[in-house]
Amino acid sequence: MIRVLLAEDQALVRGALSALLGLEQDIEVLGACAEGESAWRELQRLRPDVLVTDIEMPGLTGLELAQRIQRHELPVKVVIVTTFARPGFLRRALDAGVSGYLLKDAPAEDLAEALRKVHRGGRALDPQLALEAWSEADPLSDRERQVLRLAGEGRSAAEIAGQLGLSQGTVRNYLSEAIGKLGVGNRIEAYRLARQKGWL
Repeated sequence: MIRVLLAEDQALVRGALSALLGLEQDIEVLGACAEGESAWRELQRLRPDVLVTDIEMPGLTGLELAQRIQRHELPVKVVIVTTFARPGFLRRALDAGVSGYLLKDAPAEDLAEALRKVHRGGRALDPQLALEAWSEADPLSDRERQVLRLAGEGRSAAEIAGQLGLSQGTVRNYLSEAIGKLGVGNRIEAYRLARQKGWL
């Protein structure tokens, strides 16, 4: 049996995925979480073979969850199922050790097949996205990404500094670096472009 944990913040999608996978003879859904931190706790408690997660979730994103799994060397494969058809997201997912990356508009049977493939040690990636992922590199560092994401959410330099444990000057430097690397005029344009490319 392939033991699966789901992490998806939309209740309807979470229920549909759980029901769909529950129809498969060789797949057992151990649980379903609505946000990243509870998924992290359940991962350690249930020890599934595969985590199926969305990217955007409250608290801890699917990518951050994958990075944490990689850092702690947990023996669990990660498959991302998302609406984000952005090459930048796929590159970051692969860097975080993700084994599968599927789009939510893919045929339902593709997911079960992807889980089997990943469980056997293979990779399951959306082919068109995989091609595009290597056409343009993400220029942002992890810290620049963190600072830019918070700035894009409307936080001031002082608030960002407080949250990340940095000085306001350092925050401004990171923002300036990100704006320069992306070749835009200000932090809002930088945030929009980085989101569009899948770098945030």
